[in-house]
Amino acid sequence: MCSEKTMRAWLLPRIVSLDTEPPPLVLADMPVPEPRRGEVLIRVSVCGVCHTELDEIEGRTAPPVLPVVPGHEVVGRVERVGEAAKRFTPGDRVGVGWIHSSTGQPDENLSHEFRATGRDVDGGYAEYMTVPEEYAYPIRERFSDEQAAPLLCAGAVGHRALKLANLRNGEPLGLSGFGGSNHLVLQLARYLYPASKVFVFARQPAARQFARELGAAWSGDTAERAPEQLRAIIDTTPAWKPVVEALANLSPGGRLVINAIRKEDADKQQLLNLRYHEHLWLEKEIKSVANVTRHDLAEFLPLAAAAELRPEIEIYPFEEANQALLDLKQGSVRGAKVLRISSAAGMSGQG
Repeated sequence: MCSEKTMRAWLLPRIVSLDTEPPPLVLADMPVPEPRRGEVLIRVSVCGVCHTELDEIEGRTAPPVLPVVPGHEVVGRVERVGEAAKRFTPGDRVGVGWIHSSTGQPDENLSHEFRATGRDVDGGYAEYMTVPEEYAYPIRERFSDEQAAPLLCAGAVGHRALKLANLRNGEPLGLSGFGGSNHLVLQLARYLYPASKVFVFARQPAARQFARELGAAWSGDTAERAPEQLRAIIDTTPAWKPVVEALANLSPGGRLVINAIRKEDADKQQLLNLRYHEHLWLEKEIKSVANVTRHDLAEFLPLAAAAELRPEIEIYPFEEANQALLDLKQGSVRGAKVLRISSAAGMSGQG
């Protein structure tokens, strides 16, 4: 650590329930981290606010050590490079996603060596952070910092989920939940599978209207049936009811892809509504998404530029990190939320 220079950072000091306890994060002054061999130090410009942060805060995917700086949809500029780091030079604009480091192998997302940004190591709710250079990615010029932030997780893991759906052009696709990830998946699916109709299931009327604005062929409530059976459905919700309803909307041989780290227990009794003949028979499949690999991000970011994805964003100032999380918890979301690290213009005072 470089003890002479300090930065502002939001810390998660303990696991809490956002339903019953005060705002979870504490603003603190911390030493600016020093890049180690093969790492880069990033001056953070913005950091997306992701549902996974809620899972960390409430203990569904708890950080192994507390306190920790959350945040894993990071965009900024390389401030300094560590020894033997050669991919970037100071001033390069880069992004960091959920994967902070792993084995580098094709299945690194499943490895016990997988380390998550903002959970296993300090993340982007801070003015500076470090990351191995292999897990930092150039950001295409067509995206502003704020637009690029949700691409680093919501977009990249959505891309992985869409690949796992095994969709062919012309086959109908369903999206259950319509927030930070699925609003990007809809746009990507329309680019990759232009003959496929996309059907969206969401609880909130505003989300259903937003889906239609982005080109959904139909949108309805979670419990509704689509006008036709669907070849694949991608579920991004934290609840169990959408799983049951999605299975009923699948065609024979269809696949449900669950793009969520955890499911909450509040409506777990919905699983008792499963009926084998209606929900599971005729070779229907359930596939989960586990993290992303660095290959996913390296592949997706150029694709996002080619597809001209338009992330819908709501920007919060750095000081309102807790409010952004509470708004996300309460379902007040259209697209993705982004935290602007407004004062990250350079290293702050001497210690």
